[in-house]
Amino acid sequence: MSMALCVSVLIASEFMPVSLLTPIADELGVSEGQAGQAISISGLFAVITSLSIGGLARRVDRKLVQSSFAALLIVSTLIVAFAPTYPVLMVGRALLGIAIGGFWSMSTAIVMRLLPAEQVPQGLAALNAGNAIAATISAPLGTWLGDIIGWRGAFALIVPFAVLALVWQQIHMPSLPPRGIRRTNPLGLLLHPQVALGMASIFLLFMGQFALFTYLRPYLEGVAGFSVPLLSAGFLVLGLAGLAGTWMISRLLRTRLYSVLIAIPAVMAGLAVLMIAFAQSAGGAGLLIVLWGFFGTAAPVGWGTWLARSLGPEVEAGGGLQVATIQLAIMGGAATGGLLFDALGWQFTFALSAMLLGGSAICASVAWFHQRSGQ
Repeated sequence: MSMALCVSVLIASEFMPVSLLTPIADELGVSEGQAGQAISISGLFAVITSLSIGGLARRVDRKLVQSSFAALLIVSTLIVAFAPTYPVLMVGRALLGIAIGGFWSMSTAIVMRLLPAEQVPQGLAALNAGNAIAATISAPLGTWLGDIIGWRGAFALIVPFAVLALVWQQIHMPSLPPRGIRRTNPLGLLLHPQVALGMASIFLLFMGQFALFTYLRPYLEGVAGFSVPLLSAGFLVLGLAGLAGTWMISRLLRTRLYSVLIAIPAVMAGLAVLMIAFAQSAGGAGLLIVLWGFFGTAAPVGWGTWLARSLGPEVEAGGGLQVATIQLAIMGGAATGGLLFDALGWQFTFALSAMLLGGSAICASVAWFHQRSGQ
């Protein structure tokens, strides 16, 4: 539970700029596309950290490693909250990326050590529940607080929860010396076709998701005509739908793993197309973002279950590779989406999202057929 709380704070910190993109851009004197790169920079440093932390910390107690990343989360959030300029903001976001990459890359392996094998899916679902709760709270709360106390105040309020997560982890997590961990090169796992196909699907899924999600506020405000109170309500319902989707879809993973992994990006691709078609309808856009939250928030628990089932003793290296893939995808989605948003308009950003998500569904389908033929 202490890990789930830390996950909640990490996710809230990572994606808080989504709901505060416009005021951040206005105050720091940059475009909304440039402000969106605050998510890209955290993704870049998460990629670097997730691929290297296994080797750098191979002799260090995993409890100490995770606690160090929780402490870094506190520092990075304070830097962002008090950043006087755009470059300083980006430094804080880079430090956040290090905390995200390190914490997430080891999380699946730690859950596998804390719980018996039959309870690992529930443990991963608990972590993803922290993800879903953060998605539920951070966006509407960020929008509301940003309107009341400014975007800096919204970031500052994350700090007490980060401190609580660190203290709770120090008290309750047992010592986890790195015994029995195989020193596998994460990138070497891509030589296995099943792993390569899975990572390709993960990459396209998250790149497509965040090419659109990063710029959801400008779309809802500027195109669909949402007011700030309606925007807060929309993000809240999106997050609640994500909680419901995580609970419902996680129950299907024992018997329908690949069906879920294929269906989620396929449905989300259709939703991205419909967002373009119903852009002028506030009601239509609202319904579509609720469905987006229902399916999109559940995606990580599906791929976390796939990782635990597929890699066994190499799960820590696989966790690093998966986190690197996801963060590289988030970075690429936010960056490419921002460039298209500024240069050609939101329609091209959303169309890119739909194409990437469709590609994810295709890769997951090929991985499923490969897995069946391998049996």
